[in-house]
Amino acid sequence: MPEAEDQDVANPRPGFSRRRFLQGVGVVGVGALIVDHPLARGAQSAARSDTAQGPISGSVQIALNINGQDRTVSVEPRTTLLNALRNNLEPGITGPKLVCDMGTCGACTVLLDGRAVYGCLVLAIDAVGRRITTVEGLGSAEHPSAVQSAFVEKDALMCGFCTPGFVTSISGLLRENPHPTEEQVREACKGNFCRCGTYPRIFEAALAAASTNPAKSG
Repeated sequence: MPEAEDQDVANPRPGFSRRRFLQGVGVVGVGALIVDHPLARGAQSAARSDTAQGPISGSVQIALNINGQDRTVSVEPRTTLLNALRNNLEPGITGPKLVCDMGTCGACTVLLDGRAVYGCLVLAIDAVGRRITTVEGLGSAEHPSAVQSAFVEKDALMCGFCTPGFVTSISGLLRENPHPTEEQVREACKGNFCRCGTYPRIFEAALAAASTNPAKSG
């Protein structure tokens, strides 16, 4: 179940403060157009303004739990989780893609404590102590997850650049709701854009993956 402070996308949290959101994630000029995306709401709840007790300058060493492993990385306080994963880690994790870098496309989606968020809207220092899962942590070519297998079976990709984000968002949905309806799948994916227009097959793949889950929906 979602945390108490994270209500359904269709029912925005009372007292939502855009200023608090921008201060929390450290992104200036994001614009009000992104706050209706479900992943932007996830980034809002993931951001923590109390991470640092005072001004920090230069680089700091932080430990991030990524795909079940503790990784140490040196970042500036303003570094996003996406850039830390792709550019600061050695070797880097490149599944989450840098596309819009402003929380509108979903290509950078990761799971933070099991919830789908935009990696470009979360500061790396705000992810300390949280469980970070990227598409690499969901499965591999040798042992794909049910969602990854369904994407291949249903041919739910064209250029493939948005695919990791969709796979991650759908995986997050199925962890919370093992047997969603198509409408619920569409809602979960509304923060992800496919410029090739492969949405019907993406939704079909999500439902196919759900059908292989032995858990009963409540």
